[in-house]
Amino acid sequence: MAKSQYVRANYEVNATPQFSVLSRDQCEAIYLGAIEVLERTGAEIHSEEALAIFRRGGCWVDGNRVRFPSRLVEWAVRTAPSRIVISDRNGKRTMFLEWQNVYYGPGPTNTFTLDPFTGERRRPTKADTARAAIVADALPNIAYAMDNGTPMDVTPTLADVHAFQALVTNTTKPIIHWGFGVNQYQDIVDIAAVVAGGTKELQQRPFFILYAESSPPLRHSAEAIDKAIFTARNNLPCIYTPCVLAGGVAPATMAGALVIAVADFLVGLVAGQLVREGSPFIMGGLISIMDMSSSILSYGAAELSLLSAALTNVARYMGLPMFSTAGCGDAKVIDTQLAIEAAFSILAAGLSGANLIHDCNYMEYGATGSLELMVMDDEIIGMVKRILRGIEVNDETLAVDVIDRVGPGGHFLGEEHTLAHFREEFWWPTLISRLRYDEWKMNGAKTMGQRVKEKTQRIINEHQPEPLPDKVLKEIQAIIDRAEAREAVLKTKLKK
Repeated sequence: MAKSQYVRANYEVNATPQFSVLSRDQCEAIYLGAIEVLERTGAEIHSEEALAIFRRGGCWVDGNRVRFPSRLVEWAVRTAPSRIVISDRNGKRTMFLEWQNVYYGPGPTNTFTLDPFTGERRRPTKADTARAAIVADALPNIAYAMDNGTPMDVTPTLADVHAFQALVTNTTKPIIHWGFGVNQYQDIVDIAAVVAGGTKELQQRPFFILYAESSPPLRHSAEAIDKAIFTARNNLPCIYTPCVLAGGVAPATMAGALVIAVADFLVGLVAGQLVREGSPFIMGGLISIMDMSSSILSYGAAELSLLSAALTNVARYMGLPMFSTAGCGDAKVIDTQLAIEAAFSILAAGLSGANLIHDCNYMEYGATGSLELMVMDDEIIGMVKRILRGIEVNDETLAVDVIDRVGPGGHFLGEEHTLAHFREEFWWPTLISRLRYDEWKMNGAKTMGQRVKEKTQRIINEHQPEPLPDKVLKEIQAIIDRAEAREAVLKTKLKK
């Protein structure tokens, strides 16, 4: 059939399936609502440095209460980049935070970890962080690494620095990481600069993103806002994330919760842009409901997916990259409930077009990190990515000539067209079983949970991440030793 028959004027291509929770007008209403809150109500700022920066920037400062002129907030949104590129440890540009590019990964700072060998729910160790990095490194659909739990077997005030050391030495993938304060942030940046070959090289090709979290509603600790200032001063990317619970620290209405989330993010954004215009900021969004029967922040709630997708719509309206949440749940074990919660949220977040989607390891409402869940999520993400890839429509894929050649009642198994396309058109599972019943029985009749556990253990036992050079490892250890000495001096001073 002639190609000209399929030529269309203004041919519309839906290259990627997607959905929007909010219209553009609704996004504007939420954005303007957040600006009104910041100008009328303002926010509490508990950092002398931040107060001075806001005062110089034209804010109205009354003690710890800061009110933000609309023009200043709108300027900050305009000056922040809409595109941020993150490299891997080797300097290869791998994550393009722009448009609707989607990257999935785990989450940090869980209080407990689920041991992948014994099944014990216990406190995490530094070795567990190393395991998390190894598993993230091995899984093809996990784009970046996070720590999967705060290590408890190290100096408590340096758990963040030790976790970063464990991550950076056990994966080449990008890292998203947190820190207690700017001293620890500096340690982390120093380690990263050693790996990157210098501070300038790190700024040109950042392989990690620093994470800060405010305390809604409208309260910003020195630790949180100072981190936003630190990243801007060092020209490094920052995720500024309010942790919003509708019905708890935000109104019970979905729109009201979104206004609080946007307003609190904008405080960090304004601080960063006042320090360095054009500083790379990513809109954070851990937003869900407070379950009124248990008082938890629900990670498996339908509203988490709804609110996260809506916040992504607002981020896109503002022209900013988005850090969303999915792949998590409230279940306490790897069971049907957790699979349902994880799968729905992964699909919803992917369809929303959020750029970074984290917590693909969170169970028990975020209290426990599970490497088995990360492995199961990797499979779900693979399936969702196939959906997100959509359907390519052109002369080759329409296959009209092939259909004509095979004719009525024929089959396409032996066609060259089938051989040329089925591998790229079909998604191939690694854990989901499609065996016939007898074959499934012959292979041990294993459940999905058993297959997940076996794969997780196999990765931990067999996967070998690319090592760092010995010289770099020694320099990293020297930074750790320096930090330990500093904390020891501080501890001695506090005792006195």
